[in-house]
Parts: sequence; C-alpha cells; structure tokens
Amino acid sequence: MNEQWETVIGLEIHTQLATKSKIFSGAATAYGAAPNTQACAVDLGLPGVLPVLNKEAVRMAVKFGMAIEAEIAPYSVFARKNYFYPDLPKGYQISQFELPIVGAGHLDIEIDGTSKRIGITRAHLEEDAGKSLHENFHGLTGIDLNRAGTPLLEIVSEPDMRSAKEAVAYMKKLHELVRYLGISDGNMQEGSFRCDANVSVRPKGQKQFGTRAEIKNINSFKFVEKAINYEIDRQIELIESGGKMIQETRLYDSVKDETRSMRSKEEANDYRYFPDPDLLPVVVNEEFKAQVKSTLPELPHARKQRFKQQYLLDEESAALLTSSRQLADYFEAVIKESGCEARLCANWVTGDLSAALNKAGLDIIDTPVSHERLAGLLVRIADNSISGKIAKQVFEEMWKNAATADEIIAAKGLRQISDTGAIETIIDKIIAENPDQVEQYRSGKDKVFGFFVGQVMKEMHGKANPGEVNKMLKAKLADSHLKTKG
Repeated sequence: MNEQWETVIGLEIHTQLATKSKIFSGAATAYGAAPNTQACAVDLGLPGVLPVLNKEAVRMAVKFGMAIEAEIAPYSVFARKNYFYPDLPKGYQISQFELPIVGAGHLDIEIDGTSKRIGITRAHLEEDAGKSLHENFHGLTGIDLNRAGTPLLEIVSEPDMRSAKEAVAYMKKLHELVRYLGISDGNMQEGSFRCDANVSVRPKGQKQFGTRAEIKNINSFKFVEKAINYEIDRQIELIESGGKMIQETRLYDSVKDETRSMRSKEEANDYRYFPDPDLLPVVVNEEFKAQVKSTLPELPHARKQRFKQQYLLDEESAALLTSSRQLADYFEAVIKESGCEARLCANWVTGDLSAALNKAGLDIIDTPVSHERLAGLLVRIADNSISGKIAKQVFEEMWKNAATADEIIAAKGLRQISDTGAIETIIDKIIAENPDQVEQYRSGKDKVFGFFVGQVMKEMHGKANPGEVNKMLKAKLADSHLKTKG
C-alpha cells in the first residue's frame, strides 16, 4: 500500500444465535430444511400476528456483552427498520437502533506478537432476512424464507483497524469467542457468521475520516482480507487520479477478486426507524445478569494463559489447543483420563489427531477417536508397551475402527519387546554380520550408529524398545572396540 495513505476499517459482524427457535416466533431455526418449510405466520408478518421475544436470544446477547466487558443496557428497545428486499417479507426488519442491549466494550487482538485493543461500539439484537436464490432460476429469483426471523446479534466495531491483517485477526478472535460462549456455531459456509466491512483511506496524519465504502456479506476470512486489500488499492488509485469517493455499498466478487458498486449507502434516516409498537422494551435486571454471569465459561485468553502456566506449554501449542472450546476440553480430558505428561498429550492432540481431522474435514466434536481411546494409546506409549512409531500405526487403526489401543496392540502383536536377552541376541548377530561398519564406528564415525539401530529394529520388526536398543548397542560397540583394540 502507498505509504502516504492510512487505512481506516470498521467491521459489522452478523452472528446467528444458536437458539432452537426464531427471535419472535416458535418456528425452527435448523439449517438445511426444504425451502419455505420453516417460516410461520409471525415470520411473514401476516395480518393479526404478534411477535414474542425469545428470552434465550436476550440471554445470549447479555452473555456476549459480559465477555467483552461491555455495558449491558438495563433498558433497550426494538425498532422497525424500513426497507425493501424481495426476501424481507414484512417490508421492515425488527432491529435495535438508539437503545441497543449491549453498549461499548472491547476485544484484544495480537498482531506479530503485539497486543492491540479494538473497541466495540455496540451489539444489538435483530431478526435475519430470508435468502434470495439465483441458481437454477433462469431469469428469475427464488425466495427461501426459512432464515427469516432467525435471531442475529450484530456486533459493530469502532473504526480502530488499520489493515486487512488486523481486520482478519479481529474477526477470527470474535469467531472464536462466540463459539466458546456457545451462542453461535459460527458456521461461515451456512451464513451463521458473516461480515460487512467499512473501508476508507486518508492521507497519513489527517484526523478526519475519508469517505467510506461498505463491502456487504463476506463469509470467509480469506475473502475479507482480499476484499479489503482490493478496496484499499481501488480507493487510493481513484483519489490519486483526481476522482472523488462516494459513500456506497459494494459487493465482493471472489471469482474476479474485485469489489463492485451495489447501491449508494443509506443513512439511518433512510430507514425511517421507529419503536416497534408490538414489542415491549427489554428490561435486564441485576438478578438476570447474575444468572447469565454464572454460566460464563473460562474465556479463550484466560484459558491459554492457564495452559501455559499449568501445563508448561509454549505459546503456539497453548494457542492451538484453546482455539476452540471443544478442542481445549478434549485435551484436558485426555490428560485427566491418561495421567500422562501434558507435553505428550499436547503433541498428539495438535499433531496426529489434528492432522487427521483436517484431512477428513472434521471438527473435534466429530472425531472418531474419543478422548478415552487416545488416552489409552498414550498410556501404552508412556509405559513403553509400544514405541512412538508403532503408536502411529495403532492410531491409524483406531481412526478407522472403533477399537481401543489395547485391542489393536493385542490383535496385531505390536507390543514392544523390552526383553534384554532377546535384544542382546539380535545385537550380537548384527555386530557379527557387519565388521566393516564396526570398524568405521571404531574409527570415530559416530553416524554409523544409526545404521546399527536401524538393522536391529528391522530384525525385530520395529517392536524393540528403542531406549533399550540404544543403551545396549552403545555398550556392545564399546565392548567390541575394547576387544579389537586389545
């Protein structure tokens, strides 16, 4: 980016709340139902119906507010936001405007090892719109109203971000938080977590903000970064060539990797907000706040710090293990079940297990290897029943079959040989068969030692205890050296 310019970014994150029913009706919110089978009369705003607020949505909003150390409004109001979309059946959206339920808070991000605080202006409750479908409709638009009325928490940041990298870091931190709190599944492919990015540029040192463009409905971290970077370059090029920025809403085309104009940006007065006459104000008292506070889990940053102190993990391992609440829970369950050293447990959870999950496209909650079964495998590594190499074979079998480590070890005869007599016999045989290598080792070529280890392990089909093999080989080769020298 041109060093003469500074970027200013603010994000509006739309988070679908994980309630079982919609925000103002009893209709289901489950994803994937046949089009228009989960939209009831209330969602459609048919004559004679009245909305009733979902208490669980309020609870989730307050929970989020507490997690970002925000002001929780004792009194908030729902308003009607009037605009026309084909998939907005009532012709207005019930949202919050002047009096949102969550006020000012903050979220800390880390960029290149440095912490930065991003202000959160507000978070307000509203209903989602339906969905316009364009695939398989030639010259037409299909409308699916299943999503209409799904509860949303819109989280509006301060314009505190100065690069696409910072915006992505903030978005990821927020995504991690809402999943930790259990208030959203955060599924970006299904639209449960999506972003509008407000982007502007200004000359370095200028206090006044430039004219911003809003990029609507971006549903992946990669696309957020690409869309913002494209928009920054577009705005600088436009201004430097003598053009003038207009405030507008734009869409990001991921195929062409560009943003394009959608419409001029509306102001608040364009929406003709007024309090919804069918809904009473929301009053959040101290008793309700205390109930919600008692359900707050250990938050990601606090858990990461504890993992570093309690389990003596490095920054990277602690961050990986606390990247989701379910993964952190799994890790601690493995430690408790196995009684093994934390580093061994961390290496397997962040290594072999995570690699297998990524390859299969699975989340930790869908892992075919339960924490009990992984713990059983680690116990056998710790007590030297199997080597690390054999453990990987056992894990692969566990991944494919619902069997325990002990069952697989017994069925395949994989138990490690620690019988020193048996190991000694093989070592003597290998030394006798390889006098040239013995001579090389004797002359100081220590790398030849690996050759002997490999030959012994090969002879014993990988089942020999590596520690015993190394110890006995060193002793035997030293003894051979003395005999030869004598």
